[in-house]
Amino acid sequence: MKLFRKIRHKLILDNKKTQYLKYALGEIFLVVIGILIAIQINNWNQSIKDNDSLNEYLTKIKTHTAEDIEQLVQLSKGRKQIADLCKKARNSILQKTENENLFLFKIAGSAFADFYFKPNSGGYESLKNSSYYGKINNTKLDSLLAKYHGLVEIIAENEKSYNQYTVHQENYLDTQFDRSVILASAFMPLDSLANKATPQSEYDQAFIEYTTKPAYRNVISLAAWQFDTMIEQYQELTELGHLIIVEIDRTTTD
Repeated sequence: MKLFRKIRHKLILDNKKTQYLKYALGEIFLVVIGILIAIQINNWNQSIKDNDSLNEYLTKIKTHTAEDIEQLVQLSKGRKQIADLCKKARNSILQKTENENLFLFKIAGSAFADFYFKPNSGGYESLKNSSYYGKINNTKLDSLLAKYHGLVEIIAENEKSYNQYTVHQENYLDTQFDRSVILASAFMPLDSLANKATPQSEYDQAFIEYTTKPAYRNVISLAAWQFDTMIEQYQELTELGHLIIVEIDRTTTD
């Protein structure tokens, strides 16, 4: 700046007004260019910070999605095992061979267990409530995330409907039976039951009567077909989850 002042001072002393004016305009131009460059650098640095923050959100979503996928795999396996048992039990009902398959009907009672998919939506909700969500708005990733969490809501409603139905049926059965003998037969070790005063025939008869009730059979029949639908939804969500992970990897490495 001292150099500029010396040049201006010399031009003024030499009465070179035209040259001074040109010089002044040039100096203003240089100052403006300097300001624009500084603004551009600041914007560039801010853009880097914003991208880093966005990537942190996306990395968290990726982690949560991977956890969801692991949970979906386990849920699919569990529901398939129960569905297969219930299909066999349903076939036994149609063939009128229930008494020959008492053990099958006992373990088919696992259809009364209530399973829920519990997704971790923390990362996604945090991103939606942040100022960085606009950076992925109307992108492929935005579309995938919307589909994913839309299907999560559908699955939650289906699971809730099924589980509430089984609870209702189980509550009804509780008013019809003293389940102490039935639960003992289902969960206590055989050697422990052998030491009780109640003979095995009574345990078996109680369970036969229990499993002949429409409320019990209705749950088995419902699980036999509805679990297939649930598993298909789990698989669809798993596929969407994998696509989200791939898209996040692409977005964070661009």
